[in-house]
Amino acid sequence: VQLQASGGGLVQAGGSLRLSCVVSGRTFSRYAMGWFRQAPGKEREAVATFTWSGGSTGYANSVKGRFTISGDNAKNTVYLQMNSLKPEDTAVYYCAATTWSSWYSNDYIYWGQGTKVTVSS
Repeated sequence: VQLQASGGGLVQAGGSLRLSCVVSGRTFSRYAMGWFRQAPGKEREAVATFTWSGGSTGYANSVKGRFTISGDNAKNTVYLQMNSLKPEDTAVYYCAATTWSSWYSNDYIYWGQGTKVTVSS
């Protein structure tokens, strides 16, 4: 399984961005997906999770109500729609895949290369 993340950029506080993660591999639908982020000097943290089977989602408290994770089977793509962005959302965002839904980065097997999000105040 290979993951290709994109969509990061510079945005003002209150703005929106949509991150995309294209998943390649014949069995991608067997994996659970996660978006993580890592800000400078901080540990990597889970932002949102998604399962292809059933479409169940989960969110960190810090982004609940502002971010939405979704998947498009036809495009093999997982999205992270980020609205009402705050300067504290500034980080490198990574998509990842694992065999079961988890909030722990160590449980994830495959990782994308990261896409940088900068939110200016």
